[in-house]
Amino acid sequence: MHIAILVVDMLQDFFTEGRLLENKGALTNNINELTSMARVNGIPVIWVRQEFKPDLSDAFLGIRNGKSKVVTIAGTTGAQLLPELHTEQSDHEIIKKRYSAFFGTSLKQLLDEMGVDTLVICGVNTHACVRMAAIDAYQYDYNVLLATDCTCSYDEEHHRVTMKYLSGVIAVLQTNEQLSVLLKK
Repeated sequence: MHIAILVVDMLQDFFTEGRLLENKGALTNNINELTSMARVNGIPVIWVRQEFKPDLSDAFLGIRNGKSKVVTIAGTTGAQLLPELHTEQSDHEIIKKRYSAFFGTSLKQLLDEMGVDTLVICGVNTHACVRMAAIDAYQYDYNVLLATDCTCSYDEEHHRVTMKYLSGVIAVLQTNEQLSVLLKK
């Protein structure tokens, strides 16, 4: 088993209010614990960031037509990872323009070059970008594990329903304690 950790959209713009802001401390602590366990065991960490040009020419339709809030603009602090997260120079970064970390990015190529067959996915928002990454990973025949201590959404009901939907066939849900055993193999 060749594992990589995929951390999705832990960006400053998403943690300004509500449920994500309330859960930020626990979520970042848990992600730091997970990525630290991974690095100690030689497992690569990949940070995925959504980022759009200031003119929104590369943004998804909902943002361009004004139906979604404008966030994660290149050159702003909102498009950067939360400063509480511990990153290393050996980590990888993927910039995405759509919900899925795979769509229009080099993620699949990077995973193939590293020989990865199993992805541990975490981050925000469970029902959107995390869900799309998990589904696309599954479609590409990766084994998918969702790090439950490291995944959250601004909407609790969407989070719960998505975790239920992904659990079983598409992904195996694992706590950091459960993942610690797997990451040591």
